[in-house]
Amino acid sequence: IELTRDFATVLAAMRASPLAGWVVGVGADADALAVEAAARRRWRQLVAEVGGFMPAAWQPAVLWCALLADLPVLLHVAHGGDRAPWLAADPVYGEVARRALKDVDAGRSQLVAAAAHGAHRLVGAWRAEWLRRLPRPLARTGALAHLVAVVDAHARAFAAAHPADGWPLRRALHARVALLFRRAALEPAAAFVYLALAALEYERVRGELMRRCVFPAQPLAT
Repeated sequence: IELTRDFATVLAAMRASPLAGWVVGVGADADALAVEAAARRRWRQLVAEVGGFMPAAWQPAVLWCALLADLPVLLHVAHGGDRAPWLAADPVYGEVARRALKDVDAGRSQLVAAAAHGAHRLVGAWRAEWLRRLPRPLARTGALAHLVAVVDAHARAFAAAHPADGWPLRRALHARVALLFRRAALEPAAAFVYLALAALEYERVRGELMRRCVFPAQPLAT
């Protein structure tokens, strides 16, 4: 996929692979908005599927992960970003375009105040609510605490990294999370580790498709 320039060929390759779920509804003539919408839709479906396998006590924390795909839009709107036409057409964000964001739904509205203070505060608010929804406090040991530590370490390294180091850092994060997934197979934490792997897959697929949609005439990076 990385070495293929043609958008339609990349789509065909993804449809014939385990990545097929990310491109459902994306045609060869799709634009960037269609790619984004499909990726968000698949992420929400995946979170719902994982939540359905979990005991009831763990479902609120798992389902909260679906809102991770919404944080950029909440940040955009909270800072007075224009209500672009695609917002009105989106099945989830249509309400954002038609009325005050605080009235959309309870899950998103509780993040709005934090979004007004920037991305760091928004992510912190999402995380605080996730921790509150866990059926028991996050222990200092165990797979879930390890996952949080790994992601936090990656975030710090990524914030200080040179742009050329972006993908190597992501690959290193993937390797650490994949190892943790094997170790956590019998723990409830495995659901969150799996979603972390899925989020990395989301980012990679989105990136490969978007650069071909937005920059169709540009050569692929080497």
